[in-house]
Amino acid sequence: MGRGIFITVEGTDGSGKTTQVRRMEAYLKEKGYDVLLVREPGGTRISEKIRSIILDPENQEMGIVTEMLLYASARAQLVFEVIKPAIENGKIVICDRFVDSSYVYQGFGRGISLETIEEANRAALGGISPDITFFFDVSPEIALKRRFASTGADRIEKEKMAFHMKVYDGYKKLASMHTERIKTIDSTRSVEEIWEDVRKWLDRIIDK
Repeated sequence: MGRGIFITVEGTDGSGKTTQVRRMEAYLKEKGYDVLLVREPGGTRISEKIRSIILDPENQEMGIVTEMLLYASARAQLVFEVIKPAIENGKIVICDRFVDSSYVYQGFGRGISLETIEEANRAALGGISPDITFFFDVSPEIALKRRFASTGADRIEKEKMAFHMKVYDGYKKLASMHTERIKTIDSTRSVEEIWEDVRKWLDRIIDK
């Protein structure tokens, strides 16, 4: 059995990425692939417990390094328990957020150096990296309006707009640094128009 494919999806909350993730999963399953969908932080019993600590609005005193390490810890468990074994068994893994989120939220957003984040995550990643990453590009103003219209805000989402702008700018910079891996998708368009772009890239990666 050959190695599977690792797909990650990034974007601010409200960018429409979760809708597209579900379509990706359904599309690939229809084509006969064994697909596993996971999210960050979370995806395992331990990682979900860490997620609840990170996103709890009551934990306002959380330090930025603590936050970074909690994300890395949740990621390490997900990679060890779920992602790496699935890829080794030939599955297609779709992960809603991965280490790029740490670079933009804790790096560009909080001001922790990218080198520190890379070092903290080296062991957590277990030597794996995405084959392709979709960045759903939409401004924070639009994304957060969408998000708040559908659900309440967690601790990260309650940050000021200046923070979300830093995160968004960070995504744009990261995408420009890794153009081969990160595919920027204009997420201001209709769901169907966005899906057409995503589907074309999916077909390329699975046909390699």
